[in-house]
Amino acid sequence: MKTVACIIQDGFAPFEFGVACEAFGLDRADSGVPNFDFRVVAPHPGAIESKMGFSVNVEHDLSFAYEADLVVFCPLPRTYWDRIDPLLLDVARDAVARGAWVMSVCSGSFILAAAGVLDGRRATTHWMYSDVMAAMYPQIEIDADVLFVQDERIITSAGTAAGIDACLHLLRQEIGAELTNRIARRMVVPPQRDGGQAQFIDRPIPVIPSDSLAAVADWAVEHLRDDLGVDRLASRALMSPRTFARRFKAEYGATPAAWLARQRIIHAQRMLERTDLPLEQIADECGFGSAAVLRQNFSRVLGTTPTAYRSRFSCAEADAPAA
Repeated sequence: MKTVACIIQDGFAPFEFGVACEAFGLDRADSGVPNFDFRVVAPHPGAIESKMGFSVNVEHDLSFAYEADLVVFCPLPRTYWDRIDPLLLDVARDAVARGAWVMSVCSGSFILAAAGVLDGRRATTHWMYSDVMAAMYPQIEIDADVLFVQDERIITSAGTAAGIDACLHLLRQEIGAELTNRIARRMVVPPQRDGGQAQFIDRPIPVIPSDSLAAVADWAVEHLRDDLGVDRLASRALMSPRTFARRFKAEYGATPAAWLARQRIIHAQRMLERTDLPLEQIADECGFGSAAVLRQNFSRVLGTTPTAYRSRFSCAEADAPAA
């Protein structure tokens, strides 16, 4: 991925637009991160007014979007959902047809839905709009409980800050976990959040004791090679397994098993990038037990093999410390 086109139009949301600029538009060469040819484009160049009342001057039309490796669709004002500019629909269809990456942030997914490129696919949008999208486009499988969804090379993200999660998810696939962690650290955000939109939906706040499970989670990350069943973690938290599992999901948005699997994959990515250790040893260090189990989990989550990942992202000879 070398070129990125970010599409905005009148009524664009400044924060979500800024997320795309921050993730793909900044020069981070001093951190060893490759730069992208990032351009802001619009169906009709000129002064594009945001929903906050100020405008930005866009010089480029959509021509660049027809050749970009990634096309980002920023949120679309609700008043446009039933009358989307045909120029945007053409760009979305072209990008998907030629195999480019396509990403929507928040309600930008309505552009992809209207273009028909989400038909028969799983997708998401802001939880406030998921019911509307499901009613307008019943042929799409809407998942309102996640921060983002990737279906082949189409990524749809939930509201506002979930766009950051989606951008980092894509960057991990294109430049690796090590460099993506450097970007996340510069942005002062976690490189990978667990959980989903369900934790943010407006509902009565459950009564949860003030003591956090962070200490147990931190301990687990330091002992990933061990057998970390719910019983053991619950014992460390001085809780019953049932109470611990319920509290953990409430606090982290994922079951202990799903959270641990994600942490082990992240640790394996770093070891593949930063070391020349054999797969069997990496699998043991990460708690997978065998290289076969590591391969199975790696392929399921990342869509590639550990060997292919190492070949692409290895920086074992680099002097920079691991992020």
